[in-house]
Amino acid sequence: QVQLQESGPGLLKPSQTLSLTCTVSGDSITTNSFYWSWVRQPPGKGLEWMGAIGTSGSIHYSSSLKSRMSISRDTSKNQFTLQLSSVTPEDTAVYYCTRVPFDSWGQGTLVTVSS
Repeated sequence: QVQLQESGPGLLKPSQTLSLTCTVSGDSITTNSFYWSWVRQPPGKGLEWMGAIGTSGSIHYSSSLKSRMSISRDTSKNQFTLQLSSVTPEDTAVYYCTRVPFDSWGQGTLVTVSS
């Protein structure tokens, strides 16, 4: 059974860079044909797809976040990471990592951006 676990700081100040890591167990991020994705949910709002990295290393970003966002991976640790620069309070959300076709999700981690 695949499991995903997000990790990273829960509190940031405006203009800082958010960095989150997703550790995957029970599946390899370099095999099969899945994409590994980041999704967030701001308080009181719906889910927002942010971007994904495929098993081949191909990366896709949301057009609205592309200029501030980077996804990478560490295949030796079976992890993939999210970096979001120049955060503002509007980036406050629960951040999830998930396996596409969205059949497996991490528990989510709350990131708050506040001065």
